[in-house]
Amino acid sequence: MTAIVSASQDKQAESGRSLLEVWIITIGHALTHWYPATFYILLPLIGAELGLSYGQIGMILTAQYIAGAISNLPGGVLVDSVGRKGLLMAASLFWIGVPYVFMGFTDAYWVLLLCSALIGVGNNLWHPTAIPWLGRRYPERKGLVMAYHGMGGNVGDALAPLAAGALLTTFAWMTWRDVVVMNIVPGVVMAVAILWFLGKISTESKGASDKPGQKSEQKSLSEVLSALPALFRNKTLVFLSTSSAFRSMTQNGVMAFLPLYLAKELGYNPWWVGMCMFALQAAGFVAAPIAGHLSDKMGRRNVIMSSMVMTGLVLAMMFFAGGTSLFVMFVALLGFFLFAIRPVLQAWLLDATPKGLGGSAIGAMFGIQAVGSAIGPFFCGMIADKWGLLATFWFLAFTIVVANLLVFFMPRQAEPAQG
Repeated sequence: MTAIVSASQDKQAESGRSLLEVWIITIGHALTHWYPATFYILLPLIGAELGLSYGQIGMILTAQYIAGAISNLPGGVLVDSVGRKGLLMAASLFWIGVPYVFMGFTDAYWVLLLCSALIGVGNNLWHPTAIPWLGRRYPERKGLVMAYHGMGGNVGDALAPLAAGALLTTFAWMTWRDVVVMNIVPGVVMAVAILWFLGKISTESKGASDKPGQKSEQKSLSEVLSALPALFRNKTLVFLSTSSAFRSMTQNGVMAFLPLYLAKELGYNPWWVGMCMFALQAAGFVAAPIAGHLSDKMGRRNVIMSSMVMTGLVLAMMFFAGGTSLFVMFVALLGFFLFAIRPVLQAWLLDATPKGLGGSAIGAMFGIQAVGSAIGPFFCGMIADKWGLLATFWFLAFTIVVANLLVFFMPRQAEPAQG
């Protein structure tokens, strides 16, 4: 009886200790999204100043996601074989922020492409490090914990456009270059905080277990590499990653070209563009914990398919509501369904991933979805140049339909236990 009470107390102490780390990781995740979310608001200004076409603007983002697609899997393998998780997350934050500073000092289009590619490389370290660690810490509540982590991304995506729009509107002397340079400060501060608070993760990852008597999940580089072929034969990984790629194609197409539509076609100033993007992300912030909790109780498949169906319908409604006040309302509704499924996909993947390979699995998923993220802005730019900005929303509705069909054909045995 005493042993049971002691184990219960140890579990409570562990939960309280790890909660601080969860929120620190969530704040760090918010900043990894803060930088690109600011950049989305600045793209119309950058394009106008440098005389870029819609296709060239889309290519800036495409370069980032191509680099991410190439480097995500190596990043995941690195995470699984290196113990210093706090250092990896801090390095990721710093690496994402610094290239934006260089963008603020150049007029050369090729430099923008290069910096965007560097951001894609740096970003691949965050998710393969943070997501498997959180899932391992809370094995029975993966969906909810992934949702908390995802909410950090939504906060960054929501507040960054609002802040950038407010700065550009309030201070007439401020340009997009000033904004990207100022952006480096919060990232540096948070990188230091992660190194300070999460230093103990490195000790845990070198061999310590979460529970007494539990075998460590840490693998050597050779063990990770030898396990990769079997991991890639996992149908759950293949289907989920491909579906996630089409969902990311939708998401990044919306994030890149919705501000352009609001600014160019509806004539919104940076403040109102920021407000609309805030509404998109705020809705996702509300939806993420709801979807994560429901997926833990009802199963991942049901939540994902419902959200994807609604996303496609809302995108179609946005096309018909273009140029009216209803368009902005549908923007918020889109955010609710589009961002709800992101943590559920991640939790489902971790459910089907062997222990100690979470970083590689997440790296593979993000690498494949980076291909979709790269294709999305590129095709949206080509469509916008030929048929107009509003036509891009039909293309994006199609991509989310494909994502949903892939989930429909997922192997049934991959469904996580419910309860």
